[in-house]
Amino acid sequence: MPITLLPASAAAFAPRSPPTVVLNSKVEPWLTATLKRTNRVKRPLNSAPQHKRCLTETLSSASAIWTLCSLMLPKAPDTELRKDDNPLVEALFNYQLIHIEAYVVHVDLVYQNEVAFKLTPESIELLVEFHKEVYSVDCAAKTWDWSDKDAQVKKLHDEFVQAANKFVYRGNAIALEGLEEDGAGELLSGRSEDVKNAIMGLFIPLLPPPPRVVEVSRQPTLLSDSPGPSDWWSQSTLPPSHPAPVDSWKVVPSSPSTTSSDSHSSIWANMGLSESQLPSPTPSFSQPFSSASQYYSAAQTMAPIPQLPLPSTLAMQCGPSAGFGGFGGVGGFGGFGGFGWDRYQEYTTTI
Repeated sequence: MPITLLPASAAAFAPRSPPTVVLNSKVEPWLTATLKRTNRVKRPLNSAPQHKRCLTETLSSASAIWTLCSLMLPKAPDTELRKDDNPLVEALFNYQLIHIEAYVVHVDLVYQNEVAFKLTPESIELLVEFHKEVYSVDCAAKTWDWSDKDAQVKKLHDEFVQAANKFVYRGNAIALEGLEEDGAGELLSGRSEDVKNAIMGLFIPLLPPPPRVVEVSRQPTLLSDSPGPSDWWSQSTLPPSHPAPVDSWKVVPSSPSTTSSDSHSSIWANMGLSESQLPSPTPSFSQPFSSASQYYSAAQTMAPIPQLPLPSTLAMQCGPSAGFGGFGGVGGFGGFGGFGWDRYQEYTTTI
């Protein structure tokens, strides 16, 4: 189906001109009956061209004004309206009834089966005045102030003026059944409600700019005993507290020094598996680590400990069977039951 374009007379701010009428070769019976009813002068309607000529002349007359709908609008802004306990008094003094009128600019009974209406200059002027004096004032009063609010209100009104002049109502062609004498008429079957909703849709509310989003920067929560951000980088660059273990044959041993329990614990942490499995018993003294020179030294090698006599052996030698031959009375200490005092050097060195 081809797209039907409206004539130039339907454009915004265009002057009124005779409508364009497109009819089929076979005219609908309801259109013939409507034209015979509305024409005072009897005219022949035997063909499609006769119907087209009659309909064009009827809709082109100056009195061919249609009433599309009626709007109840306030006379003044909300702050100037009269307040009364009686709702009827408020309606009479505060509201006015505006009739929205239009004329036909296009009739298409072939492709779209529609009729197009354009608002009269008087109706456009009434709507523009109401938008400027009442609607814009109420919108400005109901919104908060911002820097370019007045410019936005003016822009909103200019857009309404353009929309009101461009407004064209396109309805079903059966609406021509409401045609009356001299080409005037009104919409039937509830079509006026559709026009009312379409016109009220032209009143766009004033939208303030969106509020600015304030970015709140949240600092990371730090513990009371944790270092600050400036200390984190300095700690990461510190050298390790203990150097890596070094082979014992590559280091010169140092003099003995007393080490604390912390140094012993660090020794076992740095020792390998092979060093931790040394045979028992361990030497009585070793110098594993020196805090002054910070190197590892091997343990000193000492002579093996000779085996000491058990207490039971000593008891047997000192028992009642032991002789006092070597005692020699009180003054002599030659021997005490086989325990010679000449061997005391051996026991002294072992202890």
